[in-house]
Amino acid sequence: VQLVESGGGLVQAGGSLRLSCEGSGGTFSFHALAWFRQAPGKDSEFVTGMRWSGGNIDYASSVKGRFTISRDNAKNTVYLQMNSLKPEDTAVYYCAAKALGDPRKIERDYWGQGTQVTVSS
Repeated sequence: VQLVESGGGLVQAGGSLRLSCEGSGGTFSFHALAWFRQAPGKDSEFVTGMRWSGGNIDYASSVKGRFTISRDNAKNTVYLQMNSLKPEDTAVYYCAAKALGDPRKIERDYWGQGTQVTVSS
């Protein structure tokens, strides 16, 4: 499945953005889905993810209560709603999809190309 993210941009602290990730070349129905991010000079980190069934949704503690992941299998799309954004949320955000498996452990080969999110203070 090829993944293309969109929806990134520049936003002020406290604002919101909604990222989208559309898959092509296959169906999401049996895929674990996740969002990762990588800030400049830092390692990539898991943001949120869900099992193929849509259950077991998991969030990094730094985003819990502010970010929400959702999926639309009919549209082969996964979303990341980001509210109450902080400057430390600035990063390139990547969606990831892999058949079955653990969303936290999706290898980089299964990630999209990323979309930049910049939060100004």
